[in-house]
Amino acid sequence: MTLNRHQRAAAIERMTSDEPLDVLVIGGGVVGGGVALDAVTRGLSTGLVEARDYSSGTSSRSSKLIHGGLRYLEMLDFGLVHEALQERGLLLTKIAPHLVQPVSFMYPLSKPAWERFYVGSGIALYDGLAFGVGQTGGMPRHRHLRKKNALQLMPSLKPSALSGAIQYYDAQVDDARFVLELVRTAAQHGAHVANRVKVEELLRDDSGRVTGVVALDDTDGRRLTIHARHVISATGVWTDEIQQMVGADGPLKVAASKGVHLVVPKDRIDSQTGVIFKTEKSVLFLIPWDEHWIVGTTDTPWKYDKQHPAATSADIDYLLDTVNEVLVTPLTRDDIDGVFVGLRPLIAPTDPDDTASTTKISREHVCACPAPGLVLVAGGKYTTYRIMAKDAVDLALAELGKEMPESITEKIPLAGAIGWDWLSERPHILARGTDIDDVAIENLLERYGTLTKELIALIQADPTLGERLPGGEEHLKVELVYAAASEGALHLTDALTRRTRISIEARDRGLSAAEPAARLMAPLLGWDEERIRWEIDLYRRRVEAEMSSQTMPDDESSNEVRTAVRETSLS
Repeated sequence: MTLNRHQRAAAIERMTSDEPLDVLVIGGGVVGGGVALDAVTRGLSTGLVEARDYSSGTSSRSSKLIHGGLRYLEMLDFGLVHEALQERGLLLTKIAPHLVQPVSFMYPLSKPAWERFYVGSGIALYDGLAFGVGQTGGMPRHRHLRKKNALQLMPSLKPSALSGAIQYYDAQVDDARFVLELVRTAAQHGAHVANRVKVEELLRDDSGRVTGVVALDDTDGRRLTIHARHVISATGVWTDEIQQMVGADGPLKVAASKGVHLVVPKDRIDSQTGVIFKTEKSVLFLIPWDEHWIVGTTDTPWKYDKQHPAATSADIDYLLDTVNEVLVTPLTRDDIDGVFVGLRPLIAPTDPDDTASTTKISREHVCACPAPGLVLVAGGKYTTYRIMAKDAVDLALAELGKEMPESITEKIPLAGAIGWDWLSERPHILARGTDIDDVAIENLLERYGTLTKELIALIQADPTLGERLPGGEEHLKVELVYAAASEGALHLTDALTRRTRISIEARDRGLSAAEPAARLMAPLLGWDEERIRWEIDLYRRRVEAEMSSQTMPDDESSNEVRTAVRETSLS
């Protein structure tokens, strides 16, 4: 299913028609996309609106891991780990094998023999739970390593930092692209989806039942009235705002936890595996990410602007200081290519005194019905988005008293996944008739799966689109054209921060790529020269605000600097 401005206009026309939708989803992150796919594949007429861009919130700023949550075993949260491991296997093998890939991690051991037994028992249980549900995704079991073998896997690790190690496997995901393909798949099955549509109020009938929403279209300033038999809010850290629209205290309290990540070049750390370290505050991951490493993350309460959470100088120092404790060659600020920050939506405890440490708040999700016609889903983790979506739709149907088929999303591959096993082994077939090298083809396959054929068709029509985008790392020009033509990108920022990885991987955060990217997108989005300059300037100011905020000492000052520049009139 193609997402573009014409599809968007048609979706808005249907959603604002006199015929109510069965379900309207608020929120275009991973859970919202999952709810839309679950609802539409049960035969419900479904709409989805997103205030900003698809996955622009938490869902594009995660640690990019699909995992059972090894540290949740320490909290004795066996049910959550079991559920997540089952979902991990489905994502690896059926739902999105092109976007979810196995990744190895090493857990260094530094304490006496009891630590190997303690940690080894936990990881053995982790593997056992995965094998028990038959969802290993083909990943090997863990193995114990002597100090010598561990240092061979990671020569950059200080010998004094370990006495041995345990290696195990999890999975990682291109989180922003996953959400995009999820939304596209929902649209392919008949869901009406539109980004840059912000819900401003809930409609209610005389009995108090929620019957739809009033929303603002950011592209033209129109106020839209959308009627629906049931509204499902999958808005993450914005859940409280939706509850306030009901006019009373809601049943959920969502705490925002800030997670800061650094992106550094691959050659700064010599390692064949990712690493997980236990810290005093939480855990620290060193995650392989193509030609980069992701270092993260923090876990601290955030009470400021939710659209643009900002990293402070202290956050960056904490991550550098912590990882440098175990590295032979320390990382410095000069090694950082990118910084990104996400907010985890955690269900807050009933005792307000317990919110001081967000690391203690459960990652389990909750669905609630604060008013007839409205369901809220919040909490949870990226890996279990499908379960969250299923539970939300189940609750909506129960409240409606409507019998519908059970969820079938465990059987539905996302766009780009069908035929992946065959095509991924034959990339040379795609290169026929083009001048694209094998590495570029493989990069496209990892990001677009079998949809790569659509990009190749564009290149065959215009061979210049097979050239690399100036300043865009390994990205090709065709990716910017495709972002505007088929992936719903409405702004330059959408393409550089979510359709591609340029904003976090390019050393200059994508500033040199901005103009060529904008000019590639312009014909498809109807931009004149004035609009092109506006988009470029807006992106430049956004990057400068982010980089400036990262020099601030605390959350308050960092937030003030970052929020001085917003992406559009809505965000």
